[in-house]
Amino acid sequence: MSSNWVFSLLTRLSARSSSQSVLILLTGTGLAILGLVVLAAIWAGSESDSAARDRQRELVDGRLQNQVDRVAQDMQLLAEGYASFLSPGSPDSGTEISRSASIQTFGRIATSVFGYSAVFLISPDGELALQPDPDSVRRFKWVRPVLWPMISAVTKGLETHGQHAPAPQKNQVELLRLEGRPSIAGIVPVVHQVQDDPSKVKAEYYLIAIRFLDGPTLDMLSREQGLAGARYARTADYEPGEVAFQVASTRTAEPIGFIVWKPDLPGSRVIARLLPFLSAAGLVVTILFSALLLRLRYSLKQLAASETHARHLSHHDVLTGLPNRALFATRLEQCLTELGTQDRETVVALIDLDRFKQVNDVYGHLAGDELLRIAVERMKSLLRPGDTLARFGGDEFALLIPSLGHNRSIIGLCNEIMARISDPFQLVNGTVVVSIGGSIGYTAPEGAFTTARELLRRADVALYDAKESGRGRAAEYNSSLDTRANERTELRNELRIMLERDEGPGDTQGVIRDNRVGHLEVFAQGVHQADRSGDLTGAEALVRWRHPTRGLLSPDKFIPIAEEAGMINQLGRWVLLTAAAAAASWPAHLSIAVNVSPSQIGQRNFAQMVLSILRDCGLSPDRLELEVTEAAIFNLDEGAAENLNLLRSRGVRIALDDFGTGFSSLSHLIDLKIDRVKIDRSFVQLLGCKAEGAAIVSAIASLSRTLGKATTAEGVETEEQREFLIAAGCDELQGYLFSRPIPIEAFGHQVRPSQIRLSL
Repeated sequence: MSSNWVFSLLTRLSARSSSQSVLILLTGTGLAILGLVVLAAIWAGSESDSAARDRQRELVDGRLQNQVDRVAQDMQLLAEGYASFLSPGSPDSGTEISRSASIQTFGRIATSVFGYSAVFLISPDGELALQPDPDSVRRFKWVRPVLWPMISAVTKGLETHGQHAPAPQKNQVELLRLEGRPSIAGIVPVVHQVQDDPSKVKAEYYLIAIRFLDGPTLDMLSREQGLAGARYARTADYEPGEVAFQVASTRTAEPIGFIVWKPDLPGSRVIARLLPFLSAAGLVVTILFSALLLRLRYSLKQLAASETHARHLSHHDVLTGLPNRALFATRLEQCLTELGTQDRETVVALIDLDRFKQVNDVYGHLAGDELLRIAVERMKSLLRPGDTLARFGGDEFALLIPSLGHNRSIIGLCNEIMARISDPFQLVNGTVVVSIGGSIGYTAPEGAFTTARELLRRADVALYDAKESGRGRAAEYNSSLDTRANERTELRNELRIMLERDEGPGDTQGVIRDNRVGHLEVFAQGVHQADRSGDLTGAEALVRWRHPTRGLLSPDKFIPIAEEAGMINQLGRWVLLTAAAAAASWPAHLSIAVNVSPSQIGQRNFAQMVLSILRDCGLSPDRLELEVTEAAIFNLDEGAAENLNLLRSRGVRIALDDFGTGFSSLSHLIDLKIDRVKIDRSFVQLLGCKAEGAAIVSAIASLSRTLGKATTAEGVETEEQREFLIAAGCDELQGYLFSRPIPIEAFGHQVRPSQIRLSL
């Protein structure tokens, strides 16, 4: 059995691993999607910020270029202005002092109006002209080495272009570092026409203008371009969140400084504004996704549990939890496979609960189910872990003992099981106490070639023998039992052959004939008045099978076979039809009693079938009495109850047969819609032997009389029994004391002449 346990464990682990894999996959997918959304938002903001930085850098670069172009234009205007002062023929030239003052004044206008940081007027040899002030001299000495390449370039450019008017004024504007500051420096020649030759121009001076990019210029640039906190730095020492734009020298392309500012980042701004909403949305999504995962995990657990439960149900009985037939067969096959390699004694047994059906019918299915569960617990308490107890259905169980062992015998175990099953059962919260029994058939494999099907067949044969031998015992299979099983099978087949030839009430003698298998006959046993006269009041119809080789078979030999094979309805109809046809010719005061099975009563059209037979045979309904057992009448379903109620309303009488032999109590008689109670022969036989018999018979007769129900005692064989039953108040008597069963046709011959009294 260990391999089954391992397989079940592996199956559960596999299902659990699969569920966990699904949860991990879904969790990873959800987190990945959420992460991708966040990363996409961050990436979009980052790209927007990067585009904003590039755009601002382009704007700054463009603005600087504009500044350079603007300086170039301004230098042209300033050069023309200076030329007007310096030209010898100009009206404003005046004296040298006045010219110097005018030039200085013009220089101040250039710095204040045009926004230049410094303006110098130099001679072609690179010296300051027109008595500059000391500050200008000192300042020019600092910047001259840096500006000299520009001066040289302009001078050479003018010489290359020529001295003929009108010549465009060549200027030079560059970005460079002056006094450690980023600057725009421009130089332009101040030219005028030569008086002797107007076609020539002369450059006596060169104008230099400087504009520092930091300070006011940077402030203006910051305001125009929206550069928050713009500042100048010699190195790229900007802080996180700032942007540095490198200002390169025009001539050498070397960095001359950095403009640093805090850029306007729309992506970050949008993300900052959306962050609370994104956080809330992310929280909501996380909560929802977590709830979804929890729900999914719960659903997966339920699904796994459902699959496990379904797998369990496919191999186990729902009511008792025991293995079912399929799982038992699997374990039996496995046991037989291992049997060839191991030396051990294996036993297979079938267990049947005796009288369980009566409990189920009398007290209902709930009580029956409770009894089954208790019986299972009792049997399991006697088994070992390796044993398998299975339920095949109803009250039939199977037991597999893979290894009996040396300290345990199968007959001892069977006796223990039957003893435990025979103990009283307290059902329905202790309000019902019943006692049942058990029958067991067992067998053991004979060699390694015995199949599982054959073992079960042998155990079934042994079980049938145990029940046939009086129940409450255990029987071991032997080959002689196959003969009995074969006989039972032959009887079933022969009975089917006879019933297939049923086309009515049989011949005039009330028989179904077939030379190969014999024939069925209906016998009749008289029922007499319980008084000194003993007048005949009617008869009970009894069926017999006159077999060509087995002789005259009583109903207990073939009625159970008919019930098992599903032929009881057909057989019961034939008996009723034959009995009614025969009784129609009897005197009018004689009635006929016919036994009917629970299966017949439960048929949908049973009442109509009975009334149709009575009508066809010409028998009055009040001359027919239907005998039903306790099990059939104490637990009637709706259809069966309607059938009996309809028949009683038409005059047919209903009798309770064998009262007291099942699980009924006298209180049941109060609610039963019956006309007669038949006291079972087992109680009548106790009269004169045991005091309990007289008490039981008296109680039944007294209660029946009080409730207005007639009483018939069966099995009367002695005058003493007759006298007691008359004194107890019974209405009718039946038994060998009065008459034995005889063929119904012979019974009719006896009653027709006298029509008064029959004494056999």
